Amino acid sequence: MNGALNRASGTTAREENTVSDHMERVVALTKRRGFVYPSSEIYGGLQATYDYGPMGVELKRLIKDDWWRDVVSQRENVVGLDASILMAARVWEVSGHVAGFNDPMVDCKTCKGRFREDKLEQSQCLKKKKMTPLECGGELTEPRLFNLMFKTKAGPIDDDAATIYLRPETAQGILVNFKNVMDTMRVKIPFGIAQIGKAFRNEIVTGNQIFRMREFEQMEMEFFCEPGTDEEWWEYWKAERLRWWEELGVRKDHLRIRPHSDDELAHYARACGDVEYKYPWGWDEVEGVANRTDYDLKKHQEGSGRGLAYRDEEKKEWVVPYVVEPAMGVDRCFLTILCDAYAEHEKPNGEIRTVLHLHPRLAPVQVGIFPLVKKDGMPDRARAIYDDLKTHFRCLYDQAGSIGKRYARLDEIGTPFCVTVDGDTATDGTVTVRHRDSLDQDRVPAETVGAFLRAAMADWTRPETATA
Repeated sequence: MNGALNRASGTTAREENTVSDHMERVVALTKRRGFVYPSSEIYGGLQATYDYGPMGVELKRLIKDDWWRDVVSQRENVVGLDASILMAARVWEVSGHVAGFNDPMVDCKTCKGRFREDKLEQSQCLKKKKMTPLECGGELTEPRLFNLMFKTKAGPIDDDAATIYLRPETAQGILVNFKNVMDTMRVKIPFGIAQIGKAFRNEIVTGNQIFRMREFEQMEMEFFCEPGTDEEWWEYWKAERLRWWEELGVRKDHLRIRPHSDDELAHYARACGDVEYKYPWGWDEVEGVANRTDYDLKKHQEGSGRGLAYRDEEKKEWVVPYVVEPAMGVDRCFLTILCDAYAEHEKPNGEIRTVLHLHPRLAPVQVGIFPLVKKDGMPDRARAIYDDLKTHFRCLYDQAGSIGKRYARLDEIGTPFCVTVDGDTATDGTVTVRHRDSLDQDRVPAETVGAFLRAAMADWTRPETATA
């Protein structure tokens, strides 16, 4: 995914101050409940780097698993790849990243801030926090280009020949392996190669927690197709990607596909459409679907001297395929899921109940199992139910604190169902199943609670009242 996909939302710094409260509450929840921590926090932190806590690493894994299942496992014409983060420097020279992967940067001589020249309206003066660099009166330098790639050295000799780069995208690893996959996997055009992996960009402007970071993870797929069919496949993958987001329970009125105008298209692209989400600060990109044409493969074919074409048996000629690329950042997807699931509901007593209305297939904990009190054999019965259910669901056993506080803790991590063993369990063999979204409670025989939960998860739909 190219840097050109990081499009401004059109929100000014002054407007951002009026919408930041919701975002601040989401960020506070991510730390309070073990989703995301500031990296190196005990040493003052490192800007734009974050660590995923126990709940966060589970949610992130589930997102990646769900994407892989939808894009790769359930399709006959898509295979996987895991390319190296470190690649020959020539890859990035030929692809145009060394010469052209740049952002225009300006410095403010007054506040000493450094800003992207094309995002000044969305930036914040370091001294006058409510003003943009265009409003604060500080003198700005002339713009100069700043390359986003991280350089490093390979081997013991520190010379120019040892220079390599941390990859700024995963796509090139797929593209340079096109012929390897064709030769070894008996695939035929059209087909796709998918990858999940780390990428690195030395961003000038970061912000909104994990929305834009310098180290991030991508989920990308390069779909190789016959020239002339690329527009059809581009439309197909736009529809498929939007469907995936909606099936995760993300609100349809908070999703849209915005086509790129000619002046914002990347140099390699014939067309691109962004899946955008309505964040607290406004509409912004969460995924891009680009028609990359045959630009990349022809560049690498020319640069390497190796053929990167397929044999069209009908036409009896060698053809360089076109490429359609759906690509997103895992971290940005993670934040989108949390922002969309986060809600606050007022209880009858006036207190605020905070809930993550996560789809059950993404919930880090799907079922909480509680004894009502720590006596009368309830913990033993609850433990037995936990041992039975944990082989089928992601479960958590908890007996500490009042039942209300235990419910509240699991509401905040998005657990859709809680099973409580109480005094009636010993006499009639039933347990209480409490629903996160509706707050309904059902009495269910303990021996059938697993089947009940499977059916409830299969029937789950996002509640209409779950608005942030």
